Amino acid sequence: MTTPTRGERLALFAALTATFEALHGLGDHWIQQSRDASGKGAHGTHLVYAADGKPVADDPWRHGKEGRTCTASAYGRACVTRHVASYSGVQLLAAIGVTRAFGVRVPVRALLVGAAINGLTHAVLDRREPLLWLAGRAGKAGYIQHATAVRKPGDAAPELSGPGTALMELDEAAHRAIGVAAALVTTWLATRAAR
Repeated sequence: MTTPTRGERLALFAALTATFEALHGLGDHWIQQSRDASGKGAHGTHLVYAADGKPVADDPWRHGKEGRTCTASAYGRACVTRHVASYSGVQLLAAIGVTRAFGVRVPVRALLVGAAINGLTHAVLDRREPLLWLAGRAGKAGYIQHATAVRKPGDAAPELSGPGTALMELDEAAHRAIGVAAALVTTWLATRAAR
């Protein structure tokens, strides 16, 4: 393989960045299962049902497969794992499709490293506590408290996360910035390997 020019490297970086950005919402919202969206931030040692994350204390009479339990934290980790697997699959398949459509063969290792950067950081941020910590360190705690959402009339307290909240906006911005870093690393590994 010939050594890629600066223009070819920049074009690959731009194509990967655009692909990750354009398909972020598809993987993060359309492909994600509803139960994973609502359960991925679950934390705690209290028991919940593995099928839907409902607290055992609210309905202690389930049996069989529907009666299997786990801790709330285990349920949250399972939800975020499923979400990140589907999100990473969308990003990886799109990166392969776009680059191959233009005749560029990106080494598998480079693609997997980029997918790992996107996926692992996505999992950490979507567990919510690390994102709240990061936002607090960045001085965004007031913004998070100000931009909340009340989902249903009569709800006792507004939600800090989900559509229409500052936390979701910060989450989306962080994922997109990390997508740029993932595209940069993927491009560097792909073009370095060609030298």
